[in-house]
Amino acid sequence: MYMYYGSRAMNPGLGLFWPIIFVLFIIFVVWVISAHSNKDTRCTDCEEDELPEMESALEILKKRYARGEITKRQYLEMKKDISE
Repeated sequence: MYMYYGSRAMNPGLGLFWPIIFVLFIIFVVWVISAHSNKDTRCTDCEEDELPEMESALEILKKRYARGEITKRQYLEMKKDISE
C-alpha cells in the first residue's frame, strides 16, 4: 500500500517540524545574544541622550579591594599602574 520513505510515509506533516524548530532555535539564540550584549548600556528609565556612566578603572579597583578580591599590595601596585 504505502512505500516506506521514513517518517514521512506515516505523517507527511512531520517534514516541517525540524525546519520550524531550527528557525525557532536561531531566533532564540539571536535574542539571548542581543539581550546580553546590550546589558551594560541599556537603560529603560533613561532618555536617549542619557546613558549610564561607565566606571573608571580606579573605581573598579577600589571596589575589588573593598570586596577582598585583591590584597593591599596588589591594590597599591595596580593603582600605581593605573595612575601612570
